[in-house]
Amino acid sequence: MYEILDDRYLSPNVKQFEVLANRIARKQQPGQFVIIRLHDRGERIPLTIADSDRERGTIQLIVKAVGKTTQEMMNLSRGDAILNVVGPLGIPSHIDLFGTAVAIGGGVGAAITYPIARALKEKGNRLITILGASQENQLILLDKFSELSDQIYVTTDDGSLGEKGKVTDVLMRLIEEEPAIDYVHAVGPLQMMEEVSRLTKKSNIQTVVSLNPIMVDGTGMCGGCRVRIGGETRFACVDGPEFNAHEVDFKTLNQRNEMYLDQERESLDRFNLEQGSEKSTSSPFDPDCKLKKILPSNF
Repeated sequence: MYEILDDRYLSPNVKQFEVLANRIARKQQPGQFVIIRLHDRGERIPLTIADSDRERGTIQLIVKAVGKTTQEMMNLSRGDAILNVVGPLGIPSHIDLFGTAVAIGGGVGAAITYPIARALKEKGNRLITILGASQENQLILLDKFSELSDQIYVTTDDGSLGEKGKVTDVLMRLIEEEPAIDYVHAVGPLQMMEEVSRLTKKSNIQTVVSLNPIMVDGTGMCGGCRVRIGGETRFACVDGPEFNAHEVDFKTLNQRNEMYLDQERESLDRFNLEQGSEKSTSSPFDPDCKLKKILPSNF
């Protein structure tokens, strides 16, 4: 059992957990993930390690409620425990001195982006961060990225914070305006990562994306997380989760990720019916929280 030492909402449907996992905390590197199982009747799901504290022996998991298991996690709090936490899994991010590096986090993808962005900055890169979300209260870790980045841009679909538009709008402008962008790392919805790949490929900018296909055992044996990379089959759990964006077959990946949407929706509906929709979807998050307070002055 892995005890939850702390928990807090980052947005109405995104929660951060600090979990006691000594061995994983000691070994974890940016880009790696764990596979968890809440209880003996639960499914296995992958979650990226957003941060770790080697001295405390803890890891941070940031979870968005999108399916039955992640919605179930919203009901967990300090003092509860997770049955299984397996990791660290996956190949760590390749961190090098590229020059000017752009880190892009779309939605909850910012949780995956943060440890990678921090490692890029520690390596000596000039770090530009682009964060995007549907609206202001869906942005997470903005304060941490603001402290870390040489430049930071924020976009929201509705214009409630930063620029109205998409992260790719900012990226397109940077590619045109910057003397040189040497490296791009993007994490977020597949459509966003595909568009980032299309833009950077035109300018021959090295680009890496972190993929989130269906994943079960984390060892490559089940084959559930297979992806097409450069015309060949790879497994995201053992060969990734990061890949050269320009070699990813996004069309096939989208099709595979949509295979079980109906079943996932039915499972979530049953869970909400059993728990009571009000209980399972409520959160103490303050919708009036003013993220503008932590934005740099150039906003």
